[in-house]
Amino acid sequence: MIHAGIDAGSRTTKIALMGDGDEVLLASAVGEPGACMSGQAEELFERIIAQHQVDRNHIGRVVATGYGRAALRMADTTITEITCHARGVRFLMPDAVTVVEIGGQDSKIILLDRSGGVRDFVMNDRCAAGTGRFLEMVAERLGVGVVELGELAAASRRPAIINPTCAVFAESEIIGLLSAGARPEDIAAGVQETVATRMATLAADRAERPVVFAGGVALIPGMASALSRALTCEVTVASAPQLTGAIGAALMACREE
Repeated sequence: MIHAGIDAGSRTTKIALMGDGDEVLLASAVGEPGACMSGQAEELFERIIAQHQVDRNHIGRVVATGYGRAALRMADTTITEITCHARGVRFLMPDAVTVVEIGGQDSKIILLDRSGGVRDFVMNDRCAAGTGRFLEMVAERLGVGVVELGELAAASRRPAIINPTCAVFAESEIIGLLSAGARPEDIAAGVQETVATRMATLAADRAERPVVFAGGVALIPGMASALSRALTCEVTVASAPQLTGAIGAALMACREE
């Protein structure tokens, strides 16, 4: 039997198919969200099983997680993203103790126990500072893509100092910096430092090594290095950072059968 995990994030939808028994990752896919989150997830699901020639009748349980999990009619059950990211990261990175997960709408610090379960966590879901949406806003302001934002930051000689506590204040500061002739490279680097500082404040000395970076923001060049500096320890990017929630949901589907 094959089980599925769907992470309906605010920016992208992710799906993982997991084989029963040995819990082997069989297939995965990432798709941009549409106007109808449930319809987009179903379309992506049908596409992935067709591409990998999986018989629909061989699909067992479907577990949904993420920002839009309640909207997915095809799911048998929903599980919080905290639990799913914890399980997914430990599956990919067996030594992980702390997970730093930065998504489009929120960010989290998750501490794992010996079995990969959640021992403790803290979450930022009230302000865009420290999230992927903030980075998208800055990228749009600078006229580049989010990935290019990281590449731009690598050319900085002196990162700009930007307010790390409020996205609205930070945006105002960025507008002022651009008006004053600040280099886009320095603003990009400053923004990465701002997000990393926000995460270090959120962690509040909770982070224990090894620290693993998950979420779509982990794909941006330079963000892991910025986090390492802010947390004063090495931060390793998960082997499939954007898929950890979906993988964790698929693992939970396997275990609930």
